[in-house]
Parts: sequence; structure tokens; C-alpha cells
Amino acid sequence: MVAIPTLVVVGLVWGPAIGTILLSFTDWNGIGNIRDIDFVGMENYENVTSNYPPFVPAIQHNIIWLVVFFLGPTLLGMLLAVVLDRELRGSRIYQSVFFMPVVLSLALVGFIWQLIYSRDQGLLNEVLGSKTDWFGDPDINLWAVLVAASWRHTGYIMLLYLAGLKAVDPALREAAAVDGAGEVRTFLQVVWPVMRPVNVIVVVITVIESLRAFDIAWVINKGRNGLELISTLVTQNVIGEASRVGFGSALATFMIVISTVFIAIYLLQVMREQRR
Repeated sequence: MVAIPTLVVVGLVWGPAIGTILLSFTDWNGIGNIRDIDFVGMENYENVTSNYPPFVPAIQHNIIWLVVFFLGPTLLGMLLAVVLDRELRGSRIYQSVFFMPVVLSLALVGFIWQLIYSRDQGLLNEVLGSKTDWFGDPDINLWAVLVAASWRHTGYIMLLYLAGLKAVDPALREAAAVDGAGEVRTFLQVVWPVMRPVNVIVVVITVIESLRAFDIAWVINKGRNGLELISTLVTQNVIGEASRVGFGSALATFMIVISTVFIAIYLLQVMREQRR
């Protein structure tokens, strides 16, 4: 029962991750025999950090993506879950409406929001009476894309928290009400601590979604002109015209390290609190 899932995880996750790290120390271009690959040491990492101008903006954009996801969709999704958990009339319809964007791919979300953000025929410019190039202006296109991505991500977070709230023992809330605790105090001091496993999942998913953001930026302008992301840079170098697999693997390794650091820090904190 354990061996098969372990093999799948090793083959589809750990194997490619380790292979990416190893290739980051080579100059392989994706063509030719693997045995002929030349190891170049830290040369790719030096080139990424010192001779590759899009790298710093991509790091900044991924960090902004992460912060916005935590402050926007995560909090909004939590609020929607708390409201819908009150068994309002038509709550299932609201759940379906808010969750519907989640079933759409980010590529399709990008096409939908292009209709809204279009400079000449977009809905937003028609309402505002402006001619703003929301996806073309490098000063604002990142924020426009974040709105579209947040629209999709909110429903996912809402569903996770809603499932967590449904699993909370009603007796805990009843005991808090008997003690005179209000709804806000009950949520913060009784419900929130019980939902720690859900919080871990939300943090991990949000970090991963922020770092692997790719589809929507690639659909809009292939991750250029203000929409540089680490994932788009990896794609441009690995499968682009340059076909620099070793260089692209170095960029991908940065993604692995950053995601691992964020997740490890949070999980260590959770484990320490559980030991107390």
C-alpha cells in the first residue's frame, strides 16, 4: 500500500527535482547524448545572478505574487467560508459561483480577463471611459494579472476553509457560547486553533501557486514586459530558441530552494507548537 505511492512520488517528483539540480551544473542544450554533458560547476548560477537582467525582476514579481495571494485571496476566501458556513439561504449556489473559476485553467482565465482588460474593446475601459492598456503597460500589467489570478484562487481557499469549518466539533462552539464568548472571539480562540491542519495546507498551496504561476503570464505576453516570473524564465530557456537546459535548470533550482524554505519554516513552527 505504501510502496506504489512512494514509487510514484519518487518517479514524478523527487526524480525530476534531483535531475534538475544535477543538470543545473552542466551546459547541456537538450541535444545529444547525456554522457557527453560537460559539468561547468557554479557557472550557470553565477550567470543567473550577475549576467541575466530578467532574474531580479522575476524574483520580485514572485514575491509580490505571494504577498498579494496571502493578503487578498486567502483572507477573502476565509471570510467567504465563514459567511457560507452559517448555512445562509442559497449558500450552495454561492459556493458553486465562487468555486467555478477554480475549475478553469489559468490559461483560460487569462483569455477571459483579456476580454475585460482589452484596451480598445474591453469591458473595464468601456465602463471607465479610458484607453488604458492594462496588459501592455509594464507599470500596471502585473497588478492587473494578479487581480485575475486572485479571482481564481479565492474560490479554492474558500473551499478548503469551508471544509475545515464543517469538520469543527459543534460542541466547541456551544461551550464557547455558554461561557459568553462572541462570534469573533469564538472563531479566533476556539475554531482557528482547531483548523491548524487546514492552515498548513493553505500556506503550502499558496506558496506553491505563487511560485509556479506561469499560464496566465505566458498567455498574455510570454512573461515579458513587466510580467517576468521565474517559471516563465525557465520555460524560455529550456524550450525556447536558446535551448539552454542547464541554465534553465539553475533557474528552476532557485524555485525549488525558495519553495522549500518557505514551507520548511512554517512546518517547523507548527511542529514546535504541537510539542508544547
